[in-house]
Amino acid sequence: MGLMVRAGLGLEPWSVLNQGISEHTGVSIGTVTIIGGALILLLWIPLRQRVGLGTVSNVVVLGLVMDATIALVPAYSSWAVRVPMLALAVALNGAATGLYISARFGPGPRDGLMTGLHLRTGRPIRLVRTCIEVTVLVVGFVLGGSVGVGTVVYALAIGPMAQLFLRVFAIEGLEEERSRVVAAGSAAPAPQEPAAASEEQAAAPEAATGPAAAESATRPGC
Repeated sequence: MGLMVRAGLGLEPWSVLNQGISEHTGVSIGTVTIIGGALILLLWIPLRQRVGLGTVSNVVVLGLVMDATIALVPAYSSWAVRVPMLALAVALNGAATGLYISARFGPGPRDGLMTGLHLRTGRPIRLVRTCIEVTVLVVGFVLGGSVGVGTVVYALAIGPMAQLFLRVFAIEGLEEERSRVVAAGSAAPAPQEPAAASEEQAAAPEAATGPAAAESATRPGC
């Protein structure tokens, strides 16, 4: 996120919101990100999402890294640097989303909101994520956050990229759990025909005991 700030081409929607809040409160954008992440966890309660190590780490680390990146990376005026920096920031965010969700240590607050709404509504991840990003973007813009071409690129690209990287980084041993998030809506295996099984079971007594036993099995009981 700090790279997008330094690229100066517009922030991703959540950072637009956090920057708008930062400008009204005087608190650094990284600190606002941490506080906002903690508040978003309250929305997990009705969505029945579970907090994990990845969740707590995201709340704390994301804001700290954002402030550190802004402090260490200088601002550039050249488009030849700013455009690749923007593209790198969006790609890294999509990859990070796929990595730590696939690791099953718990998603971050914002990604947990995405997956929670996905599981509760049955809508595709890319649709849920895009709707969230656009909503947050509008609120952040009203508060005075920085909006630009980078904002539009991120809002439209992050949903498909998140779903792509969830598939790329899926852990083989967690295939069934992954299917709830990534492969929801995929066709289930076709059930076996009960008729064929019944015919085999009906033929079993005759094959095992011969015609005489099969004939006696059809006689009325005493």
